[in-house]
Amino acid sequence: MDRLALAVLLAASLLLSGCPAVMVTGAGAGVVAAEDRRTVGTLTEDQGIEFRTSSRVGERHTDRLHLNVTSYNRMVLLTGEVPSEQVRRDIERIARSVDNVRGVTNELMIGPPSSLSARANDTYITSKIKTRFVDAQRFNALHVKVVTENQVAYLLGLVKRQEAKDAIEIARTTEGVKKVVTVFEYLD
Repeated sequence: MDRLALAVLLAASLLLSGCPAVMVTGAGAGVVAAEDRRTVGTLTEDQGIEFRTSSRVGERHTDRLHLNVTSYNRMVLLTGEVPSEQVRRDIERIARSVDNVRGVTNELMIGPPSSLSARANDTYITSKIKTRFVDAQRFNALHVKVVTENQVAYLLGLVKRQEAKDAIEIARTTEGVKKVVTVFEYLD
């Protein structure tokens, strides 16, 4: 796949990453699905897990919070800010109760919701990391999902150990990243 096509796909994934209900169709989605190590069924299930978890939390918690739910290979990553430890634990319990969830990594912080400018900066950091993945040409950038929250880069994916090392090094050395947390599953 040429670099321009990959860059366009990465940009599209950034724009859609916060909207699990959006269905992507067409040739671009076919390329992403063909390059992803998850099955099409698992890709679909991950989107459903994100949507169901967010919906259930929204039904229960109307207090001021900022929540990101990311599912990769049916493993859920929770990031954002919540008002109390009780809410933090309840959101994790809700995520664990969603059908087909294999595990939950709860990285929710207790505090006020982050500002829009902080979130925009996190999105910018994510785009820099993904761009550096493509530029480095050490592994297929579509094999590692990046979520950034409060300048912490979370890396998810089904990866080989060398791919993980390369992804961690690239993310760690990206300007603006304070810390890297991995939620990888290893293929070797």
